[in-house]
Amino acid sequence: MKIQLAIDLEDVDGAIKLIEKTKDSIDIFEYGTPLVINFGLEGLAKIRKQFPDITLLADLKIMDVASYEVSQAFKYGADITTILAVSEDQSIKDAVKTAHEAGKEILVDMIGVQDVAKRAREIDAFGADYIGTHTGYDLQANGETPFATFDLIKKNVKNTKTAIAGGIKLSNVEEIKAADPDLLIIGGGISTVDDPAKAAAEFKKLVK
Repeated sequence: MKIQLAIDLEDVDGAIKLIEKTKDSIDIFEYGTPLVINFGLEGLAKIRKQFPDITLLADLKIMDVASYEVSQAFKYGADITTILAVSEDQSIKDAVKTAHEAGKEILVDMIGVQDVAKRAREIDAFGADYIGTHTGYDLQANGETPFATFDLIKKNVKNTKTAIAGGIKLSNVEEIKAADPDLLIIGGGISTVDDPAKAAAEFKKLVK
């Protein structure tokens, strides 16, 4: 199980400081969608220059013009980028093809999907590297968690690695162990606590 730190609520300099504090415990750093919107891919390039050896995911949540958007993410320093599962099948296939030709990876984000089992099987056939359940902030506010949806995804994929995101905290330890994702995506459970380095180390200990 790898750990991904989703950095959403910082500016670029704040993201750099957070990476510096947690890089010994984190496998993948996510340049979150709010950073993409607020600071563009130039901010991603700045982080890549500062940390040439870390694994970076750009959470572009691509919906269209997939080959171009994927190429831009990698041009600015990403190793992995995301496309929405509700995109057209052809867009997802194009994203996967472009990424693999560049030696990079694609995570398909299942946020907003209604028929989870069916779409998970379809995504599995497209050759994506990761398929991830994602309980967004708006649903987290209503008390929803990602575990039931993740279980449904895991039962319906054979080849694609699985990822889970949405309100993951150390208090979820038993549910995390039971889910056993390939990629555990954590945001505020590390980034908004008093000691992010300690929290990251505790998550690392949990999964290793």
